[in-house]
Amino acid sequence: MDHYTEKTVESFDGTTIWYRRIGSGEPTLVLCDGVGCDGYVWKYLIPHLENKYRIIHYNYRGHGKSSAPENLESLGIEECVEDLKYVLDDAGVDEPAVLAGHSMGVQVILEFWHRYPERVHALIPITGSYGKAIDHVHNSGLAKQFFPLIKATISRFNPLVKEVWQRIVHTDLAFLYALRFEINPDLVKKEDFFPYLEHLSRMDPQVFLRTVEGAARHTAEPFLHEINIPTLIVAGEADKFTPYWLSRRMHTMIPNSQLLTLPMGSHTGPIELPELTNLRIEKFLEEVSEKKS
Repeated sequence: MDHYTEKTVESFDGTTIWYRRIGSGEPTLVLCDGVGCDGYVWKYLIPHLENKYRIIHYNYRGHGKSSAPENLESLGIEECVEDLKYVLDDAGVDEPAVLAGHSMGVQVILEFWHRYPERVHALIPITGSYGKAIDHVHNSGLAKQFFPLIKATISRFNPLVKEVWQRIVHTDLAFLYALRFEINPDLVKKEDFFPYLEHLSRMDPQVFLRTVEGAARHTAEPFLHEINIPTLIVAGEADKFTPYWLSRRMHTMIPNSQLLTLPMGSHTGPIELPELTNLRIEKFLEEVSEKKS
């Protein structure tokens, strides 16, 4: 198998989904992004693991190199899960894989396990909620309260909003806002975080909001207690998007799960504390590989 390949696959509704296949080795590690992301958070993890494992990374519908669906109602967690199934089928991944998800990707990997448990060997939820993603942002209900107004404004004035969105999101001002309110300025590097802002600025605001809406209505909480495979939860101690207590709660609800706490890590913990994150995930993969054999 080639060390690196990029492909696209047509999903269940005709939406074109892009994915890349990196490295070789078992088990296969599947990387699922957060909303508005196209892979920036895996900057350090992929080079660390690509010589030992086969890695699959795909872009959600309407993200990165994947096309948006004709029906913008089809931008939920459920559709992301079905897209992943088509990606794994196309990539020839027959054996159960390890699924790692960052932010909204946590909901994607949990829902994928729920629908296709026979295809999942282990789970790695990283700085993300198990459900209803906007309910606890900044430990406040404000995001949930104002979301309908934001959605209505964007839907009504989308061309104008899109122009403003593109001008503001990919700026030093947006980065400074993130440093002040969302991420740890003492740990993150601008060159590591700015690719997120670049990608976000290119997205259609309606696609972004509809995807957020899908994450806001989905929850894996009812079946967390049924998860019976190795699970490593990675949590940021200073995460404001997914407060630390949510990750601890998920840890108590998933039987025999492990918890890695990133000291002072925020929502972007994997690029703030890459060495700790990479080494612990590598150790976990070695553990589940031994159990598999």
